[in-house]
Amino acid sequence: MKKILVNELMVPISEYATVLEGATLYEAVMELEKAQEAYKKSKYSHRGVLVLNNKGRVIGKISQMDFLFAIEPKDANLIQIRENRRFGFTRKAVALQQEEYLKLSPPNTDVYTLVSKMSVIDYMQTPTEGEYVNEKASLNTAIHQLTAGSNLSLLVTRGEAIVGVLRLSDVFAATFYSMKNSDSQLSEKAAG
Repeated sequence: MKKILVNELMVPISEYATVLEGATLYEAVMELEKAQEAYKKSKYSHRGVLVLNNKGRVIGKISQMDFLFAIEPKDANLIQIRENRRFGFTRKAVALQQEEYLKLSPPNTDVYTLVSKMSVIDYMQTPTEGEYVNEKASLNTAIHQLTAGSNLSLLVTRGEAIVGVLRLSDVFAATFYSMKNSDSQLSEKAAG
């Protein structure tokens, strides 16, 4: 079996959604939409936007979950309800408490307008040490890093520069293809 390297699977930065650190969440969502429409290499779409500083270096990432988190109400009562998990309440019980509270709360009809003006800096996740992988690393190394950190993607490096994004979906597709190919070879050997 051919050894697969990270740089064979990664999405180059030039094909990934990016915004500058001064961008709003609206601008980030628009860039994500544009990248999803333009990226045809894989059937799996982009799920995040990289945040760049004024020198063009990646300083963070906004995921789809980060966008949703920005929309979620954040008043003191909801925060208290969410903390009930610490006292042994199940996720379902906490979700029901949140739902009941939100039914009684006045609706925020302008939440999307408010959130769209917020800065990406306030919601981005800063990459940690375990979220980087060298472009020449093997598929097995990438799998270990993805699973060890429960990451949905890794930033691909060439020296000090970030040159791409390795997505979990692309690693899974390559692994599945290799497994399927290996299985068909075993079936052919057994039949022959």
